[in-house]
Amino acid sequence: MEISGIFTALVIGLVIGALGRLVVPGKQSIPIWLTLVIGILAALLGTIVAGAFGVAETSGPDWIELVLQVAFAAVGVSVAAGAYGRRR
Repeated sequence: MEISGIFTALVIGLVIGALGRLVVPGKQSIPIWLTLVIGILAALLGTIVAGAFGVAETSGPDWIELVLQVAFAAVGVSVAAGAYGRRR
């Protein structure tokens, strides 16, 4: 993997994490780095699940894959906010 691929994954992970954070109601007191990690993992997991269902490659924008990624990010942010909030 080249440096541009890593940079792209970080940017996409940040966007997916931010979208997941916007979907979750209320204030999430988790650090931005954790949102980034959750976003990257959600993007990877969403791509894998979309591929398993055969909707990863479509003739236009991959809306189903994006929705899956944001949904996984929202779940990840919710779980992390609950766990991180109790830890403090």
